[in-house]
Amino acid sequence: MNVFQDFNNEQVKRLPAHLRKYVVDQEYDHYTPVDHALWRYVMRQNYSYLKDAAYYPYIPGLKKAGLTIEKIPSLQEINDALAEIGWGAVTVDGFIPPAAFMEYQAWRVLVIAADIRTLEHIEYTPAPDIIHESAGHAPIISDIHYNRFLSHLGAVGTKAMFTKQDHELYEAIRSLSILKETHGADPAEVRAAEEVVYHRQHNMGEPSEMALLSRLQWWTVEYGLIGSLERPKIYGAGLLSSIGESASCMRPEVKKIPYTLDAINYSYDITKPQPQLFVTPTFENLLDVLYQFESCMAASTGGLQGLKKAIISEQICTIVLDNGLQISGCVDSYIEDNDSNITWVTTRGPSALCRNDKVLEGYTPDKFIKGFNVLLGKIKETRIGINKLTETMLNDLGIQKKMNCQFYLSNGTSLSGYINDLSFFNNQLEHIHFREVEIEYPDGRVLHSKYQGDLFLLVGSEIPSVFSGSADKLLFDDGLHLSDKRTERPIYSKRDVAYHQLFASIRNYRENSHSHENLTLIWSELKNKFIDDWLAAMEIAEITAFDENMRELYQEVRSHLELKSSQSLQLSKLIQDGLSIIDRKLAFE
Repeated sequence: MNVFQDFNNEQVKRLPAHLRKYVVDQEYDHYTPVDHALWRYVMRQNYSYLKDAAYYPYIPGLKKAGLTIEKIPSLQEINDALAEIGWGAVTVDGFIPPAAFMEYQAWRVLVIAADIRTLEHIEYTPAPDIIHESAGHAPIISDIHYNRFLSHLGAVGTKAMFTKQDHELYEAIRSLSILKETHGADPAEVRAAEEVVYHRQHNMGEPSEMALLSRLQWWTVEYGLIGSLERPKIYGAGLLSSIGESASCMRPEVKKIPYTLDAINYSYDITKPQPQLFVTPTFENLLDVLYQFESCMAASTGGLQGLKKAIISEQICTIVLDNGLQISGCVDSYIEDNDSNITWVTTRGPSALCRNDKVLEGYTPDKFIKGFNVLLGKIKETRIGINKLTETMLNDLGIQKKMNCQFYLSNGTSLSGYINDLSFFNNQLEHIHFREVEIEYPDGRVLHSKYQGDLFLLVGSEIPSVFSGSADKLLFDDGLHLSDKRTERPIYSKRDVAYHQLFASIRNYRENSHSHENLTLIWSELKNKFIDDWLAAMEIAEITAFDENMRELYQEVRSHLELKSSQSLQLSKLIQDGLSIIDRKLAFE
C-alpha cells in the first residue's frame, strides 16, 4: 500500500481520507523520452498559438504553476509553485467521479491525471492526462477571480445531489476514455463502449443537480471563452490543452453564446469537438451565474423538492431543520399534508446528528443504526412551530418531562405517550424522548405504535435545506467507489525502447551540444529503422535549421518531413505546424 504524500503542501495535507483513496503515485520515471518529446511539442504549439489566443499570459502562467515547455513537470514542482497561491495538486488515475472532483476543488487541490496521451492522440485525447490537467488548468489558477470561482464551484458541488444513473454514466465514460487511449484497442470494443455511453446519456431521466452543475463546469472550466462574442479569448483547460481544438474552436461554425444560467440546458459529448461554446465577459460573471444556480439547489430551497431529490439519489444526504439541527443519513420516506406541508420524515440505516457541520457527541451513526424520525409542524393550540415553543409554553400545554401527555398538530396528527425527556438548544426544542408513544396521522396511518417501544423524536417546523453527503464529512464514506477499470500501461517492445533511446539522444544533444556526427548517426538510424516517425525528425530539424555546419542534414530532414506531410492527411497539420515554428524563428520566453 502506498504511503500518502503531501509534498509539504498545506492544502494537500488537509485532504480527508475519503478523497485520498483516489490519489496515485505520479511515478515520474515511467515517462519515456517520447512522452517528454510529446509534451515539448504540444507545449511549443500551445505557446505558438495561445500567446495570442489565451486569456492570460501563457508563459508567466506556466511558470507560476511550476511548468516549463521543455519537460513533463513533477508533482513536487507543481505543488511548490501552487503553494504560493494557496493551492495544491495530486495525481489520480484518469477520470474520477464528478462529486469527488468537485470536492477536491473545494479543498483547493488540483486533480491531475498521472498519465500522458499517446502519440496517436497528440492533438486531443478523450481521457484526462497530465497535459490537459497541468498545462490546461494550473496556469490560470493564479488569477484570483478565477480561482475564487473554481473553489466555490467545488464547494457547491459537495452539496449537489447525484444519482445512481450519474455514477453509471461516469463509469461508462471512464471505460470508453481508457479504451480509446489503449494502443491497439479493438474497434469493435470501442464501438460497443460508445454505444453504452450513448445509451446511458439518453436514459438518465431528469438531470440531477450534479449533472447540471457538471454542464456549468464543462462550459467554463473545460471549454470556456472570455471577452466579447466577436473576439473571445480561451481560458478553458480542454481548449488550452488541445492543439487541434484550440484553433478550430474559433471558426465561425462553432457558435459563440453569451454565458448565462441557460448553459445548464446544453449537454456535452467528451469524445467530440464542441458545436458551441459559451463566452463570459468576466470571471466575476462566472460567480454570478454560479450563485444563481446555487439558489435553486435543494441546499438553498430545502422543502418537499429537496426531500424528493434526496430519496431519488439513494445516497447519504443531510436534512437541515429550522432549529439548525442537521440529520445525515439515507432519506427513506416523508408524509405531506393536504396543504403540501411536510409532517413526517424518516431516515434509514446508520444516521447522525450534527450542528455547524460537526457531529454531536453521542449521536454518531454507530449509535443510531436504524435512522431517525422527524416530526414537523405546529401544535394545534398555537401558531408556533413545535420546536419554537419555550419550556414554559410547553408546560402550559401539558407537555412536560416525566409525564403522560397528549397533543395534536394543526393538521390533525395526534401524539399520546409518556415523555422521558425534552432537549433544547438555544431555547429551541430539538428532540423529545417518548416512552410508549402512539403517533397517528389524520387518515388513520399509525406513524409509531406504543408497542414499538421508546421513540427518539426530532422536531422542527420546516426544512430550509437538504444537501448531498454528510454534514460532517468524516462520518461516512462518500458513497463513491474506486473504479474497477484501471488505466492500462503500455508494454514496450525492444523496438519501442530503441525508439525511445533515439529521443533521449536527441534531447541530450540539444541540451549538451555534442558533435554533429552524433546527430547524423541518430538521423541515419531513425530514417532506416523507424519509417513512421515524424516527431524525432521534427526535433532534429529544429536543432539543425540555423546551424550552417548542419545545413545539408537540415535539408534532408526537412524534405523527409514535407514528403511525409504530403502523403498523410493525418500528419500533415502536425508536421506543418512544427515546421511553421522553425520558419517563424519563434522565440520561447
